[in-house]
Amino acid sequence: MTSMINLSNIRLAYGERILYKEASLLIQKADKIGLVGPNGSGKTSLFRIISGEEKPDEGSVSILPNTVVGYFSQDVGEMSGKTVLQQVQEGAGLVYELSLKMAEMEGVMADEEKMAAMSPEEMDEFMTHYGEVQTDFMNRDGYELESNAKAILDGLGIPESRQNEGVENFSGGWKMRIALAQILLLNPDVLLMDEPTNHLDIESIVWLEEWLNSFKGALMMTSHDREFMTRLCSKTVEVGGEAVTTYSGDYDFYLRERVIRREQLIAAQRRQQAQLAKEEEFIARFAARASHAAQVQSRVKMIEKMERIVVPPDPKVMKFKFPPCPRSGDVAARMENLAKTWPLPSGGEHPVFSGIDGVIQRGDKIALTGINGAGKSTLLKVIAGLTEATEGKAEQGASISPGYFSQYSGDSLNAENTIFEEISELLPKETVGTIKNLLGAFQFSGEAADKKIAILSGGEKSRVMLASLLARPINFLMLDEPTNHLDIASREVLLEALQEYEGTLIIVSHDRYFLKHLVNRVFEIDHGIMRIFEGNYDYYLEKKGE
Repeated sequence: MTSMINLSNIRLAYGERILYKEASLLIQKADKIGLVGPNGSGKTSLFRIISGEEKPDEGSVSILPNTVVGYFSQDVGEMSGKTVLQQVQEGAGLVYELSLKMAEMEGVMADEEKMAAMSPEEMDEFMTHYGEVQTDFMNRDGYELESNAKAILDGLGIPESRQNEGVENFSGGWKMRIALAQILLLNPDVLLMDEPTNHLDIESIVWLEEWLNSFKGALMMTSHDREFMTRLCSKTVEVGGEAVTTYSGDYDFYLRERVIRREQLIAAQRRQQAQLAKEEEFIARFAARASHAAQVQSRVKMIEKMERIVVPPDPKVMKFKFPPCPRSGDVAARMENLAKTWPLPSGGEHPVFSGIDGVIQRGDKIALTGINGAGKSTLLKVIAGLTEATEGKAEQGASISPGYFSQYSGDSLNAENTIFEEISELLPKETVGTIKNLLGAFQFSGEAADKKIAILSGGEKSRVMLASLLARPINFLMLDEPTNHLDIASREVLLEALQEYEGTLIIVSHDRYFLKHLVNRVFEIDHGIMRIFEGNYDYYLEKKGE
């Protein structure tokens, strides 16, 4: 198989911190690679080295001539002054440049004065050049450029009715979708994707998965969505412990193989340490004897030359379980003829949903699903009592102690507090040791607990909010995208804790693996009404398919 990209003996360090040394990686034609590793291990830096945005300190990067590399990163840059459709078409690289060249030449052809001013030789040369540009444009499917751009945008949740709006009208999350559409329209030979499912709903994730499955080029991507990565990637590359390691299987294979390799490495390290101890004992015993001087010297040199086997530390993941919660009444919440509308800036009202009836029983674990904008977050807020219903009522049951988490609820944290101060205010009666243990479970040990809320990343704020939920005896959890910003390992710790949680749960999430292993009922909002599926997430998907 053809190697499109070859990284050989790469070294990259930032100051004293070494990300990798003597690292090698091959990307072959049609490879589908999942790039994994703890946050900060150097996954994004590896993308930047391959895309040419960053140079390694040592080693070589070889890319097959004429290979087009497309890189989707979380930094989408500035977008303004164009429509969504124009912005996306601009991302098509050479084919877009050919379309501009053709338009320019067609403008000349439409100008009788300019055409009349040409000599027969110039005219002949001009038309030959136009023919070459047009043929190149046609061979690159240029005439399908606009329709392909429209189809990709539609698949990513931006309908044709909004594609001629200015890009500046869209929020950061929607601009990410526009940037993603640009890269897909480029249709490169090698596609690098850093968290492509962030900011996508389930419908867009499923569409993207189908698109990538039919993609003919090589793909390397990071994703916190385990199911998405497992379904797409047949090879896994791990960055961590100053190394880049390739596994010849999907994410599930990687998890099993990593344990085996680590056990083998620990065993090899023990054998080496035993050998070193034996050699050092010989040196100590015979160092003073002239008759053994040559042997002692030989063993000293051997020890000096021996490359020590290093077992990298296990990546830290948060670890916690919800404390026992007080028993609530049999009904956690009841909705009757529930409706919600939002006022529009131009006057009038936008209906979100109406006529919703449903009962949430004690112990239920419910997935709240629906397309982007269907009203999932709004319904959760109404149930939590954070916004008033326009019609009907949503009532929590007897002895309910509610807890609400939103991907934006990190904004409610006090930016001036440290993490320790924030949790201390929620637990005024607890000892310093108890609070530090709680924060340690969420990867805020030692000095990390003294970080100001204002400087935290999205993932760190999510972990603080989850820690704050543990600070209270909650028996009814309402979670809106709790897995956003969490890596796969942290998501699985949260999943395990929620599986064992004794209270009632209703959750919005676009992580299918998470929902498949957690919920026993599904509430779906579709075109303003709610349908209830009395079964797990697989049952829901089966019924939806029918």
